[in-house]
Amino acid sequence: MLFEKLIRPALYRLAGNDPETVHERTVRALSLLRAEPPLLRGIYAEDDPATVFGLSFPNRVGLAAGMDKDGRALHAWPALGFGFVEVGTVTRLAQPGNPKPRLFTLAGNDAVINRMGFNNSGADALAAKLAARGKPGVPLGISIGKSKVVPLGEAVEDYRYSLRALYPYADYFAVNVSSPNTPGLRELQDKAALAELLGELQRTSADLGTTPLLVKVAPDLTDSALAELLEVCDAHGVAGVIATNTTLSRNGLTGPEAAAGAEAGGLSGRPLAERAREVVKFVHTHSGLPIIGVGGVLCGPDARRMLDAGASLVQVYTGFALKGPGLIREINRTLAGWR
Repeated sequence: MLFEKLIRPALYRLAGNDPETVHERTVRALSLLRAEPPLLRGIYAEDDPATVFGLSFPNRVGLAAGMDKDGRALHAWPALGFGFVEVGTVTRLAQPGNPKPRLFTLAGNDAVINRMGFNNSGADALAAKLAARGKPGVPLGISIGKSKVVPLGEAVEDYRYSLRALYPYADYFAVNVSSPNTPGLRELQDKAALAELLGELQRTSADLGTTPLLVKVAPDLTDSALAELLEVCDAHGVAGVIATNTTLSRNGLTGPEAAAGAEAGGLSGRPLAERAREVVKFVHTHSGLPIIGVGGVLCGPDARRMLDAGASLVQVYTGFALKGPGLIREINRTLAGWR
């Protein structure tokens, strides 16, 4: 409540009401922590160990990709209660992302629209940073995507390069084929294209070790398309599914902020919650794959509903941005002892 009523409004005023400036300043400030402060973790964390796709997690709440694309604040996130961290989405080539403005906060709807476009410093830069600074004290996921300038026909090698460069540092890889903000990317969810991509990534991974590969899916797929995607995942030994990415739908936006729905980009937050749980339930029902549930987790009960729908872990981004670290403490306490 303090964060929502006082701290967040103050941050926005100081940033000229620009959400991306708030985001950048927050990550920059957290990046000053080069070691995990035990005091903070004692406030926000709650140990509730879980083992999923062969990895041990201190609790079930993770930071979703997008918050810390370049792994700048890796030692801060565990201190704020996260049981795992996913960085990226990172691409082979460094890229600036889409033109600004590209991030829009709809606080009255507990929602965000973004069209960031995989702005990041590239796979080699992230690898160098991880080599120099080390990994966080919790499992590290790395989300990999396609460089914007690379044609779809060359996407496989683009992904493989990032996988190889970052393999020594990832506890799992998230294969992002579902962002709506890179032209043509979602075509890689199609059966043939996904089969080719996952086949090559699994062969590359097998040559390097046994790091789990997960696939992040869009909430906008039909049931039949999602069922085909799950068949491909099963056929290629995918370790799990992340459900879901942001949505192109604007269902659920209400009030004066509904007009902002005309902005291009992916919608996250409260309006996505129901659909994200539906996708989690579908994946759980139609496959035996472990699931990381993400989308509209804005309170402890939201996280519990994700697990009840079939997720084994949850991730938070928009909820953290809107409600602050107290949300992570609430979720941890709500989920402690679940199952």
